[in-house]
This record gives sequence, structure tokens and C-alpha cells, in this order.
Amino acid sequence: MTLSGHKVLVANRGEIAMRIMRACRKLGVAFTAIYTAEDAASGHVRLAREEGGEKSLFRISSYHDANELMAVADEAGCTAVHPGYGFFAEDFRFARRVAKRDRKLIFIGPSWKIIRELGDKINTKRLARSLGVPTVPGSDRPIYDEMEAERIAKSVFEFQEQQGIRRPLVLVKASAGGGGMGIEEVYDPDQFRSVYRRIRNYAMRQFKDEGVLIEQRITDFNHLEVQIVSDRSGANPVHFGTRNCSIQSTGLQKRVEVAPGFAPDELEYTFNAGRVLTNIVDYSLAMARKVGYDNVGTWEWIVTRKGEPFLMEVNTRIQVENGVSARISHVRGKPGVDLIAEQIRIGLGQPLGYSQADIASEGVGIEYRLIAEDPDNSFTPWVGRIERFQWKDQPWLTMLTHVPRDEPYEIPTEFDPNLALAIIWGKDLDEVKARGLEFLNTLRLEGRNGAGEPLKSNVEFLKANTGRILLF
Repeated sequence: MTLSGHKVLVANRGEIAMRIMRACRKLGVAFTAIYTAEDAASGHVRLAREEGGEKSLFRISSYHDANELMAVADEAGCTAVHPGYGFFAEDFRFARRVAKRDRKLIFIGPSWKIIRELGDKINTKRLARSLGVPTVPGSDRPIYDEMEAERIAKSVFEFQEQQGIRRPLVLVKASAGGGGMGIEEVYDPDQFRSVYRRIRNYAMRQFKDEGVLIEQRITDFNHLEVQIVSDRSGANPVHFGTRNCSIQSTGLQKRVEVAPGFAPDELEYTFNAGRVLTNIVDYSLAMARKVGYDNVGTWEWIVTRKGEPFLMEVNTRIQVENGVSARISHVRGKPGVDLIAEQIRIGLGQPLGYSQADIASEGVGIEYRLIAEDPDNSFTPWVGRIERFQWKDQPWLTMLTHVPRDEPYEIPTEFDPNLALAIIWGKDLDEVKARGLEFLNTLRLEGRNGAGEPLKSNVEFLKANTGRILLF
């Protein structure tokens, strides 16, 4: 099935837009990129001008305006839309609109029904439990009965006590709420009933639905992911291994990702780490097969200190950290897998063309997220001008960035101050950590804000945490 007749609207910005454009070029697919006034200096704008053909770049007022995106797609003659990550990537309504409008387009991502099904965390938990996939203890549907709520809360308290948690707590949440509204923590089982009634009444007043969810918060865990890929048949999903994303900011935003998710051959764990990796992969594939998953996606897991995995959620999109999984992966002995190119290819209807037996991994990969922020001040974003951004090119280093190397760059205040992704490869854990520190120590990242104060970044935070990657 030829791809040459297609043209992809790159409905995103920055480094992910650049990766999508490069993947399109690799596949022989035309593209159209977009940008806002604030992003005029972004590398993705320059790349679109240099690599794109006719009608390859359009200025828009907002990346969040679906009407504008559709108008650009029509004007440019696009046949498909790639949402990247963020913005519309997991919006089933947008995906449905793309596929069902009068001038139909292909949404490069899972089908909208799957995004809707797995985007509902309650539904995902229910599906997982039907397949025997372990989930965080608690309700898998809104609870309206007080006696049932107390029974679930009791089981959650008991589970945490079995985990050795000194001060167990239960989260009581309005099921129709969002944005942190209608949530209370209960540490005392005797207080549960009064809190449940209070949240139920609040939910009825605010949302006209008194359904309540009872969940637990696991605080001492590692955060792992499984990278799934499947073609439009949804019949034979494969995986590209696991990642560990446990090094995070105080706001639980990922800062370092490592593939694979544990290193059982190099580090000592208090549990069978190899078995945990196998189990979360098998569980993820079972769910993907059950729903007929038909593009790329990530199954997110928490693993307790006892080595017990629990499914947290499914991300129905390409993720920021896909590159570190790709870096250690081979297909039929050929290194350099491009998961975004794979996503586009299968999204446009080509069969996957290989099986799990054709996929292998080699070595260890680290992905550093380089961000203009102040880790000493709750990771507060830094705003200003990047005056120098240089690094030494290495065969084991992949730099993904929209920040120019040859001229100053003003960080747009409208977006997160993400500067680059640095992907490091090594044959083993010791080598990749040494190379990671070599990169961070020789990186030159300088700038000033409007008051003349020097740039703040998370480089020192990344250095300080490199030594503990894959440790529990």
C-alpha cells in the first residue's frame, strides 16, 4: 500500500512537530505544519520551510482551535492529521470529528472509539479487572450506596496495612468532578462515613450526580510504562519494551526516562524484577488485544516496593519518551527504530509487517528532559532568552530540540519551557550513566531574563539523579 498520495497535517509544535515532519520525509509523505506568532522562532517553523513543499506551513492563532486546524487541512489538501502529544492527542471528540466530517481525514492515532473507551479511567479499570489485570484497589464505578462505600474503604485500608504503610489513607472523590475538585483524604476509618456523606452532597450540588469513587494513593512506588504498537487490524499488537519514569519533579512530572524499566541483571531488587517486567508486558498486550488497539499507546504502571504491579492508566497517543524505547530496539536485526514513522505508516493503513519475534533490544537508554526551570523553587518555569545552547555530537547521543543552536531564542511564555530531549545509549547501565554525566557536564546552556539574571535549568537536578536510575 503506497503512502505517496498522502499529506499529513502536523497539528502540534516544537520538537514533536519536527519528529513528525522528519518521519514523513523518511516515508515519502508530504506534510503541512502550523505555527503561532509566539512560535515564529521555533525550529519546527524553519524545518517546515526547508523541508516542506507547497503549502507546507501556515500561521494560525491557536493550536487549540480545531476549526482553524480543519481549515488549514482543507486549504493544504491534507489527507490525515497527526496530533503529536498534548493538545488534541487524546481528545476522542476531535478524533471523531476528523474521521466523520464531510471531507474525511485519517486521524493518526487510535480510532476515536478506543480513545473514548480507554480515556475513561473507570472504564479502563473495569476492563482490566475483567481480564485479571491488577489495578489499584478501590471502586471501578461510582458508588451511591453508603454500606458498599464503607466496605470498599475498609478493603483499601487493609490493603495498605498489608503493604506496611504506616499511615494508610483513602481518597474519596466526586466521580463527576475534575481538576482536583471534590476530593478528600481520609486517614481514620471512623471518619470515613462523614467524609463520604460530605463529598456525596457536594457532588450532587456541583455536578448533579452524587456518585463517589473510593481509591487509595500509593506513595512509595516506581512508575513504569509499556510501549505498545499495533496496526489497524488490532489483531496482533507488539511491544517495544518497558520504561522507568520514576525520577520526577515535585509535581510528579517526568524528568528522566530509562529503558528498559528495571535492570535485573545489573542491580539487586527485593523482588523478581524480570518477572515484573514480563508480567506488565503480558497484561498490557492482553488489554490491547481485547479492545482491538490499532495504533501506538502506552500502558502506565506503578510497582510497589514489594514488586506488585498495578495498572494506572492507558495513554492513547505517542509519548514524549517514545524515543528512548526506539533507541534500544531492533527490528529484524536493524537498529534505529522510528516509532513515529511506524505510527504514521500503520495509521495510514499499512500492516505492521513484523511480529514480536522480530523485535529485540540492546543496551540501556536514558532520556533527559532539559527544561528551563528552577528545581530549588518547586520547579518553577524560567522565562527569558537562551543565548548559548551547545553540546558535543556523539554517536551515542540523540538530541531532539526546537531551540536553534546558531542564534538566541526567546522562550515563549505561552508554553512549557521545554528545551530539548537528550537520549543517551550505552551497552549497560554503567556505560549509559557515565555517558549521561559526560553529556550533562559538557553541555553549554546559558541565557538571561529581562532583569539580567542568569538562566535557571534542571541540568544539575539531572546530574544529581543520574546515579540512582533504575534503583528502587
